[in-house]
Amino acid sequence: MKSIQEARLYGIVDLGYVTAENVATMTDQLCLGGVDVLQLRAKKQTAQEIERLARVMLPITRSHGVPLVINDHLQVAAAVGSEGVHVGQDDDAVARARAVVGPECFVGKSTHSLAQAVAAQEEGADYIGFGPLYATGTKPDYVPIGLNDITEVHRRVTLPIFCIGGVNAGRLDEVIAAGARRVVVVSAFLQAADVSCEVRALKQRLVVA
Repeated sequence: MKSIQEARLYGIVDLGYVTAENVATMTDQLCLGGVDVLQLRAKKQTAQEIERLARVMLPITRSHGVPLVINDHLQVAAAVGSEGVHVGQDDDAVARARAVVGPECFVGKSTHSLAQAVAAQEEGADYIGFGPLYATGTKPDYVPIGLNDITEVHRRVTLPIFCIGGVNAGRLDEVIAAGARRVVVVSAFLQAADVSCEVRALKQRLVVA
């Protein structure tokens, strides 16, 4: 099983783009392509449905050695024994999350500014998401933060930092040039004609950067 510290490419199975019936196939394709960590995000589903989907995904992710992260739902993460859980700025504190999921499950936190990134590190997160870099359909209510703070956040935060929000193959070079070492890709993978091929091509560029 890969560790979060080793991960460079973070994928998300987002039920805003993927139907429940296609979750298993999408999970397999993302893992085959080479994502290093994979999150289940299902904002409009019940906890019961999220747990069911997580149990569909876990055998697939584990067969590929890819950690599975549950977004928001601490009890689901604890129930299924996922490798990670992710909380937002308005969700539970890292300490609360860790108390629910236990010490074997890593905890990530969304951050949208330098101050939030530093605070998440002080709070004890195991990694952070930093963004959104660009306007994104995944989170249309969030104002993009741009690329200017990427270098500074890497200077001030020693945790793994996954730059997120509108990242795709066409923007990867400028994101890396701005100082990013790790990225999250969502819709560019989920909407690709050949998912595993799209993941593989972007991963190769990220690894050599």
